[in-house]
Amino acid sequence: MNPIRHYEKLRQTRTPDEETPERGLGPIFNNVSCVACHSAPAVGGSSAILETRFGRLLYGRFDPLTELGGSLLQQSALDPAIEAIPDSAILLNAAIPRPDGITGRPSMVQDVVSGQPRVGRFGWKAQQATLLAFSGDAYLNEMGITSRLFPQENAPNGNTDLLALFDNVADPEDVEDPETGKANIDNFTDFMRFLAPPPQLPLTLSAQSGQILFNGIGCAACHTPVMHTGANSVAALDRKPVRLYSDLLLHNMGLLGDGIAQGSAHPREMRTAPLWGLRASAPYLHDGRAATVNAAIRAHDGEARYPRDRYLLLLPIQRRQLLDFLNSI
Repeated sequence: MNPIRHYEKLRQTRTPDEETPERGLGPIFNNVSCVACHSAPAVGGSSAILETRFGRLLYGRFDPLTELGGSLLQQSALDPAIEAIPDSAILLNAAIPRPDGITGRPSMVQDVVSGQPRVGRFGWKAQQATLLAFSGDAYLNEMGITSRLFPQENAPNGNTDLLALFDNVADPEDVEDPETGKANIDNFTDFMRFLAPPPQLPLTLSAQSGQILFNGIGCAACHTPVMHTGANSVAALDRKPVRLYSDLLLHNMGLLGDGIAQGSAHPREMRTAPLWGLRASAPYLHDGRAATVNAAIRAHDGEARYPRDRYLLLLPIQRRQLLDFLNSI
């Protein structure tokens, strides 16, 4: 048995509404609001705060230790926290031939909202398919707030006997407002859905050269520069370009994998991290181990090892150009 401890960097967006024990906070949670973690460079942005996941390898398979409250370890307790891109577009990414032995596969998950199998796209492991499902998951696991989608409390260390002592609000705690017909997870979803993407900076001559290098050494094989939304009744989301620099697929990242199996992702698989807003999201990688973009590239492994090696062979001025480009998107 090999114990695994994993520090997962929080990147998803949150809302500023604070939760309290009277509203159902806990009994175990990471923080009292979304903005408590996601405020850089503005509300709904990135975070340098880490969360802890744990588990073990048992006979070669990942065991999340669910009976002990795994795999997410909340840090607090009450004892004295892209959707419009069609599934078909992500599936098409998986079918496109790529160089360097890069494959990538879609994360197929059961969407708790529709009850149907969907392509996952949210989270480091692409473990959620829709913003509403992601919202409900975040409310439960980050703030301990149950909802119609996730009505069962996380028990401290898996001990359900403790719920009677510290969980004094009837489940689900997040209920619909009779006037609007929406619960907090719905409002949170609306916030994320219409949150503007990070603005791109005008490309300098150096960054323009770096863009050519980005494609030339193979970064774009996984970090797809642009995807497109499908037909949508909301004009702002209808057939729009999304410059996220990700194929939204799972890739075997070798030694860079986090060792955690989640959703349909295997322990060494990670969803291609979107690169938009990179300049404002340090530290980098899922566990925040890289203080700089340069360090993050050097840590790439698995399917990304050949583009990484080409990066290492670049002249210093070429690496500077590539970094200038990455810090512009």
